[in-house]
Amino acid sequence: MKISIIGAGNVGSLAAMRIAQDALGDVVLVDIAKGIAYGKSLDLEDARSILKIPYNITGSDNIEAISGSDIVVVTAGLTRKPGMLREELLKKNAEIIKSVCLNIKKLAPDSVVVIVTNPLDLMTYLALKTTGFDSRRVFGMGITLDASRFANLISKELNVPVTDIDPVVIGSHGEGMLPLARLTVIKGVPLTKFLDLQKIDELIGRTVGRGQEIVTSLGSGSAFFAPSAAIAEIAGVIAKDTKRIRLKRCLYWHAVPPWEKRDRANN
Repeated sequence: MKISIIGAGNVGSLAAMRIAQDALGDVVLVDIAKGIAYGKSLDLEDARSILKIPYNITGSDNIEAISGSDIVVVTAGLTRKPGMLREELLKKNAEIIKSVCLNIKKLAPDSVVVIVTNPLDLMTYLALKTTGFDSRRVFGMGITLDASRFANLISKELNVPVTDIDPVVIGSHGEGMLPLARLTVIKGVPLTKFLDLQKIDELIGRTVGRGQEIVTSLGSGSAFFAPSAAIAEIAGVIAKDTKRIRLKRCLYWHAVPPWEKRDRANN
């Protein structure tokens, strides 16, 4: 299993670390900035003895390093600044995604593509059209992250373990996201049984604005700990072919991976 991550910034490099530590496959970190991906891959290699995990990771500034990848994660692009909407990144990031996806189409034609770049849903659609891949092989990370944020805020509000919460969020990764309180359950009991509508609306509003809250607090850059965890979860589901990513939580399905289809055809 070869998993490539395009973009070695905070999100990409931390996602590479998580995927490597989960032993999902060989990890390739790519960034056009010379030396960045290679240097970070060396640093991640140096942690193997401490972690007692013999993962393989390489870094490169050459896009051809993704050749033959089974999974390609795209984090490349500009990040938001305080006060910016995700949609304001559209023009520049669209140019980046189109260029990246043309290379994915040429170098990793059988891969499953996970888009992380904002505005996420628009970039995912652009990636789908640019690659020409089946829609079940191109999808975005957003709802996985949004559902996790919703669960975290509920946990803090009710003082219950976050692991007891199965949140449901649908819609786009942005102002149009829709956390669904009546389908979100805590040990099987709907959230609407615990909170009134006013408090639920408050939590929904905080979930929608969570990314902007983080961007504003940081002053420069955007969230990366939770997004990288979402990427690793999605990559794990694809790599292990477990068919779904916590269905109650984020409503994502995928088909049989293309590399498995190849293996079946050869047997």
